[in-house]
Amino acid sequence: MSAGAGVPAGAPAPAVRDTPRTPLVLVLVAIGWVTVASGAAQVLAPGFVLSLLGATDDATAQQLFATVGMFMVVVSGLLLTTLGRPRHDPDVVLWAAVQKALACVAVVVGVARDVFDPLALGVAAFDLVSAALLVVHLRTLRRSS
Repeated sequence: MSAGAGVPAGAPAPAVRDTPRTPLVLVLVAIGWVTVASGAAQVLAPGFVLSLLGATDDATAQQLFATVGMFMVVVSGLLLTTLGRPRHDPDVVLWAAVQKALACVAVVVGVARDVFDPLALGVAAFDLVSAALLVVHLRTLRRSS
């Protein structure tokens, strides 16, 4: 056997099914790009985005918001990378879903604490729907493996 592979030496590798490019996957790709773009906007113009959400616009808020935007770009970039491959990594999909769910909670808490205007609940709804769709895709990946 090859070291750690569980396949006898010289034997062909087991067939691996590609993840189909379903309408759900295409929606997730669109969500990924929207999140990369909005995260980049938070990095490049945090004051502008904070003003859209009705939040305090000082140097500390801008720095923290830009940092959050950087993580949005990184996580969504990783999601787009796996969605662009023949096989989608379930771990990446899981953590992208966790990020979206927690982002939803954070925005709702921000609205409840009067940090953001109620308009920001639209962002929370987008993140909640995104998390739910990622969970649906994750379940599909786990059933097909």
